[in-house]
Amino acid sequence: MKKYKKWIIAGALIVLAVSICAGYYIRRKERENRSYSLVYIPKVIDGTNDFWSSLILGTEMAAQEYHAELEIMAPEDENDVEGQNRFLQKAIEMEPDAILFSPSSFTESDGLLREAKEKGIHVVFVDSYTEQDIQDITVATDNIEAGKILGGFAAGLLDPGDQIAVVAHVKGVSTAVEREEGFRAGLGDLEEGITDVVYCDSSYEKSYSLTMELMEKYPDLKMIAGMNEYSSVGAARAVKEAGMEDQIMVVGIDSSQEAVQLMEHGVFKGIVVQKAFKMGYVGVRETMRMLRGEEYETDVNSGCELVTPENMYTGEIEKLLFPFNTLKASATAVNTGTNGEID
Repeated sequence: MKKYKKWIIAGALIVLAVSICAGYYIRRKERENRSYSLVYIPKVIDGTNDFWSSLILGTEMAAQEYHAELEIMAPEDENDVEGQNRFLQKAIEMEPDAILFSPSSFTESDGLLREAKEKGIHVVFVDSYTEQDIQDITVATDNIEAGKILGGFAAGLLDPGDQIAVVAHVKGVSTAVEREEGFRAGLGDLEEGITDVVYCDSSYEKSYSLTMELMEKYPDLKMIAGMNEYSSVGAARAVKEAGMEDQIMVVGIDSSQEAVQLMEHGVFKGIVVQKAFKMGYVGVRETMRMLRGEEYETDVNSGCELVTPENMYTGEIEKLLFPFNTLKASATAVNTGTNGEID
């Protein structure tokens, strides 16, 4: 009798284990097959800016591959914090499964983001973050590292006592603060040469005019460092137009087709290029893994590379400088069902 009782218990345990495994498998399949809704709010939608265009395309491609519904909305000005918060409020009212957000302000969106979390909406930061740890996931360039790379490169071009000006994008935003911090660290003792730091509010035109003023104010200026695409390209335009490219070296962060041309013409001496497409793609990929109950990363450094006239047309660097040629091939891979996933 005892022997039969043991077999009965063993059989019951096996049935229970099978039931648990089957239940887990069914729930997992349900999560995989369910349609998830995502909203992405970048700092700006600007067809003239290759960084944001590439990043947005990355989110769209990942959403297509992972069968997510993705809506993208953003202001027309990267410095329009109020406008971005209006879109954030609208996204919360839509009650998606997750909001991917690239905050333009370090502090001004935290209240709305807390409201989103209280409603059960997941929050994912892409490119930048806010003062409070509200997010479930962050995918961004290590901006201190990017600044250090740029500063270290710049230090190799300068002599002690050379004057340097920094043209940053938006005062107080995390990317501007960290890139400047890294740039100063990379310069080492040459940091003493920084004579001025100005902010262009992510406007090509304002960066251009500020650079013109800097060149007039500091006639012995040896270098201008831009901290994003708007500030870097605007500064380079001014230096080129003034015919000062042989006297003033320009370095920067972020790339565009115009930046490549300015490097070819000897204006840019070096650019640190972010992996914008990868940043957007991985942001959506990790969000979907989280929503499906799969393993996911909570903090992803999407990486960056130093580009100079000497390496700009080598393998992987060329893919960063001309992303849309590469992306066409990736899009074809996704549409045909081959593996277009980004590592």
